[in-house]
Amino acid sequence: MVKIKENRIREKRIMDEIIVDCYDETEKSMGWYYYLEENLNFPFTAKCIIKKSTSPLKKGEIVIVTGMAAEDECDHEMFVKIRWQKSNLAVPLIQLEGSKVSKETREAIGDWHYWVKRGYEL
Repeated sequence: MVKIKENRIREKRIMDEIIVDCYDETEKSMGWYYYLEENLNFPFTAKCIIKKSTSPLKKGEIVIVTGMAAEDECDHEMFVKIRWQKSNLAVPLIQLEGSKVSKETREAIGDWHYWVKRGYEL
């Protein structure tokens, strides 16, 4: 991923609300997990914006996001559950962009994309 320019508003929100008082990777992943779980308004429609080797989604594919994947699946990357070919599947949130979503959902997805694109890790 290409690193992007610093956004002070996002940086402050991430540091003050999402990973505040987190001392290790496990705490950071749980901070992100609960932030996303609280701020993503499920279900919502999303579009695949990048191909990932860990996911069968194709760029441009439209899916319904139904919730967060299990906590233990999100220790190094945030995954969301989707309906895909008549079954449920967990895919990386980084490869999705919300379509016609609430302000809170758009902001939360944007925060996660920002975190990853800045090169931060869990």
